[in-house]
Amino acid sequence: MKLYDELKARGLVAQITDEEIIDVINEGKATFYIGFDCTADSLTAGHFMALTLMKRLQMAGNKPIALIGGGTTMIGDPSGRTDMRKMLTREDIEHNAACFKKQMERFIDFGEGKAIMLNNADWLLKLNYIELLREVGACFSVNNMLRAECYKQRMEKGLSFLEFNYMIMQSYDFYYMFQHYGCNMQFGGDDQWSNMLGGTELIRRKLGKDAYAMTITLLTDSQGKKMGKTAGNAVWLDANKTSPFEFYQYWRNVDDADVMKCIRMLTFLPLEQIDEMAAWKDQKLNEAKEILAYELTSMVHGKEEAEKAQDAARALFGGAADTEHMPTTTLTEADLTDGSIGILTLMVKAGLAASNGEARRLVTQGGVLVNGEKVAAPTASYTKDQLAEGIVIKKGKKVYHKVTL
Repeated sequence: MKLYDELKARGLVAQITDEEIIDVINEGKATFYIGFDCTADSLTAGHFMALTLMKRLQMAGNKPIALIGGGTTMIGDPSGRTDMRKMLTREDIEHNAACFKKQMERFIDFGEGKAIMLNNADWLLKLNYIELLREVGACFSVNNMLRAECYKQRMEKGLSFLEFNYMIMQSYDFYYMFQHYGCNMQFGGDDQWSNMLGGTELIRRKLGKDAYAMTITLLTDSQGKKMGKTAGNAVWLDANKTSPFEFYQYWRNVDDADVMKCIRMLTFLPLEQIDEMAAWKDQKLNEAKEILAYELTSMVHGKEEAEKAQDAARALFGGAADTEHMPTTTLTEADLTDGSIGILTLMVKAGLAASNGEARRLVTQGGVLVNGEKVAAPTASYTKDQLAEGIVIKKGKKVYHKVTL
């Protein structure tokens, strides 16, 4: 099966600008980029699909450019936002970019003559505003920009002029890399379609040459949240922010309706094997979830950590007391008040709830157990001695967390 056909079969193709894109990637002639704005010091599971796509394309002979958005992060992408993104300092952005690079190297081969990593701060921060307006401003219709999907949510609460420029900056990235690095294609999520069209049109109008774009379908769970979010918290690729066990558990707990979609889009299992798994039901579906969780954890954290996470998960759900690999929060006496801590505060500190209000609701609904016993009231508290021995909090049916002092 040729590459494009495989991408289609895996559900990864949302839109393409031209049919020519099929031959370009099938023949390994694409020099393509995907952009990553540095809004945090770790990539998330939401970036994972982009990284696996880059790997698939590179394996077929195409050349990836991982574009770090050191410049565009200073503006902020309005796509999918109802509010303005937090403004970061240049120092924060540079630190985040360095963290991204380390994580990307696990997926992409940046050896000589292979993938390259660029930072758009290297050209965007040097732009003269008047020169930019004269060079590319005439190529953009304000009317068309205002109709773009990426601006609709922001228009309701007010779109800043700063954010309005994001499409121009992203388009300029493609224009610049086309000229200086031979980049002829861009990929991104389907929420980026308007921004991506801006870049292809700018190249065609200014240079009279062909450039292409393809968007991939963003994976969502049954609640409609973008992949990479669970209980309001990001699922990070950094093991210090989301442990291998937590990462494994996130994928082990995907909804039944999403598991095969995730396996098709994110793993490198053969399509023939996946087609056979598509008929699995009931207990076999849980086996499919284990396969998904193991494959993705192995890619991000290595096989050894994936095996540890799988063993720990099976031990927990089998009723075993082994908590060695369970995610753990360690408190100090400074976290206690008069030698104890309430269950609501404890759940927030452990990352099991985003707020005291959410924790209270979970306890009231009977969804929280401590050391195997249901927490009777939101006023429950735990002493220094109890914490010194270690307690295990269970939230719902599948989330376990150990707390020690």
